[in-house]
Order: sequence, then C-alpha cells, then structure tokens
Amino acid sequence: MNNSGIKFRLIVMNFLQFAIWGAYLTCMGTYLGPHGMGGKIGLFYSIQGIVSIFMPALMGIIADKCLPAQKTLGLCHGISGIAMLCAGLYGLMAGNEVQFGVLFSIYSIAVAFYMPTLALSNSVAYNALEKAHLDTVKEFPPIRIFGTIGFICTMWIVDLLGFQPSAAQFVVSGGIGIVLAIYSFTLPGCPIKMQGSETLSDKLGLSAFKLFKQKKMALFFIFSMLLGVSLQITNGFANPFITSFKGIEEYASTFGAQHANILISLSQISETLCILLIPFFLKRFGIKKVMLIAMFAWVLRFGLFGLGNPGSGVWMFVLSCIVYGVAFDFFNISGSLFVDKETDTSIRSSAQGLFFLMTNGIGATIGTLGAQAVVNKFCSWQNVGTEQFLIGEWPNVWYIFAGYALVVAVMFAIFFKYKHERETK
Repeated sequence: MNNSGIKFRLIVMNFLQFAIWGAYLTCMGTYLGPHGMGGKIGLFYSIQGIVSIFMPALMGIIADKCLPAQKTLGLCHGISGIAMLCAGLYGLMAGNEVQFGVLFSIYSIAVAFYMPTLALSNSVAYNALEKAHLDTVKEFPPIRIFGTIGFICTMWIVDLLGFQPSAAQFVVSGGIGIVLAIYSFTLPGCPIKMQGSETLSDKLGLSAFKLFKQKKMALFFIFSMLLGVSLQITNGFANPFITSFKGIEEYASTFGAQHANILISLSQISETLCILLIPFFLKRFGIKKVMLIAMFAWVLRFGLFGLGNPGSGVWMFVLSCIVYGVAFDFFNISGSLFVDKETDTSIRSSAQGLFFLMTNGIGATIGTLGAQAVVNKFCSWQNVGTEQFLIGEWPNVWYIFAGYALVVAVMFAIFFKYKHERETK
C-alpha cells in the first residue's frame, strides 16, 4: 500500500475513534442532571479516569506481548460499542425512571474498554507511519486532525437532533464504536515482541515503569498527572454551565444557551488548527515550552468561562474555546509524541499506556471528583419552569480551576529541567 493509502486509512480510524467520544462526552451532564443524577456527573466522568489507571496499561501490555495492537484495538471497540449501545437503549426505555446503578454499570463497562483505545490507536498509527518510513512528528498531526473533525461532527449531530438531554447520545456512540471495531481488524499489522531471554518485569510488561528511573521522564509523568486534573473538567461541566443560562431570562433565548454543544464545538474546531502547529512548536521550542504554553492556556480556558456569558460576554466564551485547542493539543498530542520519541519500540505501547494512566487515569480521576465537589459547593440543580438547570456561583467555580492550573504551570517551569536542542532544518 502506498503512503497516501496508509494515511487515508489512519484518517478514517482517527475520525471514527473520536466521533465515538464526541457523541456524549460534552453533553452527558445535560442528560444526567434532569434525570436525577446531577450530583453524580463527576462519577460518570471520573470512571473514565479510574479505568484509565489500569486498562490502557493492561491493553498496552497485551498489544506489546500477545495480540497485535490493531486486533487489540478492534476487540476493545467491539466490547465498548456493544455496552454503550446497551446503555443508550436502557436509558431510552427507562425514561425518567432510569436507575443510576444500572446505567452506571453498563456505561462503566463501555468506558473501561474505550479508554485504552486512545493510546492503542496512537500506537497503531505510529507503527504504520514508521513502516512506511514516514516521520511521525510531521505526518501524525495532520492525520490526528480528522479525529477532532469526527468529534465535532457527532457533537453537532447530537445537538441538532435534540439528543443533548437524551440517552440517544449513547446509542449514536455505540453504533459508531461497533463500526470501528470491524474496521480495526483491517488496519496494518503491528508487531509483537517475541519471547526470549526476558526478565520477569519484561514478561509482565512492566518495563515502561522503569522510565521513572530517569529524572526527566519521572518529572514529565508527574506533571502530566497534575495537568491531567484539568482535562475532563470542562467536558463534564461546561455544557450544564452554559445551558444553565436558559434559566436566566436575559440569556434564555441566546444561541449559546440554546445550543451549548455547538458553541463548545468551537473548542474542537480550534483543536484542528492547533494540531498543525505542533510539529513547528516542538521542533523549535521543545517539550517544556510547549507544555508551559498548554498550562497557561488552561488558566485562560477556565478564567474566561468565569468572566463570560452567552450575551454581551459571549466573546469570552468564544476566546475560551479558541485557547482550548492550545491547552488540549499542546499537552495531549505533544506529550504522546514526546513519549514515543523517548522510549524503546519494545515498550512503546506500554509507555503510551503509562502516559495515559498518569493523565486520563490518576489526573483526570482526581480532577473530576474534585470538580464535582467544587460545583456541588457553589451550585445546585434547580427547577425553572418545566426544566432543571445547574445554577449557582459559577464564576467562583471557574476561578478556582484557573488558580489550580496557574500553580501547576509555575511549578513545572521551576522543576522540569529540559534543554531543547533546536533543529536548524
């Protein structure tokens, strides 16, 4: 297969990979709140982090040692897609009588097998590009853009079809997951490491944890965890926050309040543009400066939410969405590329799983549970007419998050010592 064919196949994979997530990630809270689970939004988002503590590493080990990464990817998507489809159908059939325990259990199974695919899809892409003798730093970001486009597409579909307050969003996600499960088995094959004179640590796939012996990598993973705290906060609470303005007469009829998902999708549109900047910024400035840019972008992301509104202050929401592209991409994708370049091929999938564990696992779990506590302190679900909205002292909430991101940025600047050798070409 020629290089163009390989790139196209990876584009399709990335499009579907993130279309699955985009169907529910930013609007799930708007469904949960009016169905009696508003105080548990953080739990639904934190389960993504909890399973990411062990599932990506486990599946990375399997992909490194037992089953080729593309087949592991397909297996995970198959299980996840079926479970998410079941969660959606249950929610639709149960209506207002939906039970937290049942929905959360099915949803947790779906998430447990979806989260590893984010790292596995990177491994599949990097492997395919390297086999084609292509530069991953140069070639991967333009391919990854189509993942964000897929995310945006399902955000808009769910919004325009009126699925934001409905369990139908899970049905859309599950259906796409099943399609990608089948497609994954047709992707270029990834090698598995042959068994030989390995240590017990090697056989168990724990070699990636040896990276903590390197001060540079240890600090990188620790700060990745600290920054990972910020990752899921706006995914969980931005939609309920913006939608809550429908309960305020002055803003009830504004476009943003009526179509929170479309407004939030500006964040993902910004991602598509920022991804293209990554090769330039990484080669010119290095991982430390790129990560610092991401951290200060998170400060702006949260702070502008605290200052804005969907009326005269909507420009602040728009600006917040624009800087989100920098905040997310310059951290997540640049970090993944950094790990890929700094690790041996024999532990690459495991190392990607470790990076994901620190960010979307430990970090995101702490972040979403902490965010739920902050939101519960300052806000509550209240009836306004025939609808329920999460109303309260939202500016205080966002300023607390912004302050945290600022502290992490300052600490990173001080403690992470990394000298970048600027490329002249």
